Amino acid sequence: MSNNATLFLVFLTISAFLSSFIEGAQLILVNNCEESIWPGILGGGGQVTPKNGGFHMGSGEETIIDVPDKWSGRIWGRQGCTFDQNGKGSCQTGDCNAGSLTCQGTGGVPPATVVEMTLGSSSSPLHFYDVSLVDGFNLPVSMKPIGGGVGCGVAACEVDLNVCCPSALEVKRDGRVVGCKSACLAMQSAKYCCTGEYANPKACKPTLFANLFKAICPKAYSYAFDDSSSLNKLNESKSLLSSSAAERSSSDMKADCFDPIF
Repeated sequence: MSNNATLFLVFLTISAFLSSFIEGAQLILVNNCEESIWPGILGGGGQVTPKNGGFHMGSGEETIIDVPDKWSGRIWGRQGCTFDQNGKGSCQTGDCNAGSLTCQGTGGVPPATVVEMTLGSSSSPLHFYDVSLVDGFNLPVSMKPIGGGVGCGVAACEVDLNVCCPSALEVKRDGRVVGCKSACLAMQSAKYCCTGEYANPKACKPTLFANLFKAICPKAYSYAFDDSSSLNKLNESKSLLSSSAAERSSSDMKADCFDPIF
């Protein structure tokens, strides 16, 4: 399969929907890719992890997941996975739990595009959600509220950043770019990771790489302190989060690309 054909297959991909119901919420995951995806799920500290943290979704499939009130956690898509009958194997990106179908309380290996959320309750329906590129990028993701609500916004990275990934950040499998590292993952320094003396918004500023991510995906977190333009909140007891994927060709994307030098 050619490189461009593979890139086109990931323009429409996994989305997370949120709708309130009594004593909890529903997350509806939809795979709009033309290839399989293996979602990974991780509950926050002390939170449940639905479906043992991972499962398979074929192209066009939809899965509904029930979570309790005030649930927090993250969801990411794994791609290029192969598992045996015991659920052991590996993925090209987003792998977890030493190569297992079920992540079971472990996070994904970056780079991976991550959906993060902290949900409210039926009595206090204030939900926070975002799409983060802090751990890098592997698949386009869109998360959009439907049905009203005050202050609702779209959280998304709807285009294929792998097309524009600077050479220093590329992750390749079989000669094809399957992921794009964050600057933190590539450089492993406090300046790029917003740690140590840089662990505050005044000291940690967006880098050239974060600016590239932001220019192409303005509705996603591009670095650790990108809260003002990327963290969304939904104050509504009945709502739905759905996908809104934008299609752009590889040639369109390349017009926006640049390759910053360290």
